[in-house]
Amino acid sequence: MRLHFKPGACSMSSRIVLIELGLAFDTTRVDTDSGMTEAGVDYRTINPKGYVPALQLADGSVLTENPAILQYLVDAHPESGLAVARGPLERARQQEWLSFVSSELHKAFGPYFRGRPLDGGEKEQVDRELARRIGNVEQGLTDGRDFILGDTFTVADAYLFVVLNWSDFIGFSLEPWPHVASYVARIAARPATREAMRQEGLLAEESAA
Repeated sequence: MRLHFKPGACSMSSRIVLIELGLAFDTTRVDTDSGMTEAGVDYRTINPKGYVPALQLADGSVLTENPAILQYLVDAHPESGLAVARGPLERARQQEWLSFVSSELHKAFGPYFRGRPLDGGEKEQVDRELARRIGNVEQGLTDGRDFILGDTFTVADAYLFVVLNWSDFIGFSLEPWPHVASYVARIAARPATREAMRQEGLLAEESAA
């Protein structure tokens, strides 16, 4: 398998899961601004949508969209324990959180990465929307659970962590949401998460042990 990624982007959730599963995989770094891979290939010939992640499978087929990639990985390795129980409601809950992260939380961070400063009024609006979505996560954690679906780490946590962790890059404090702050710290301490961050240059080599 080959993961097409951009350091620190949502594609890191796929890397975390691949490491958690102990799978061998190659990677290709993508510059989504220029649309080129590190090897000088037009990325749109791999993923016409132009964004990461894209997972190229052994047969050459390419899978895109984080929720689909994450669900594929755990469905292909049901013994891993990285998916919730197979009951229809549990599976729907997992999809519920994957969908929320993809369509709402991820979107709320988008304005901060447009490559230009936000003016006063605009920043107030986007800060308010991001706070609302982080509040949704806080509500999901208020019963004291360690992970977003209960007592077990799942692919939903890999995706949720990566997006929440962007708060550090934009200087958005999680202090008003103590359950979220503890959650992010807890997932960040997992060996697979630390290794994924190290591989993407987000964690110094000497700090990764």
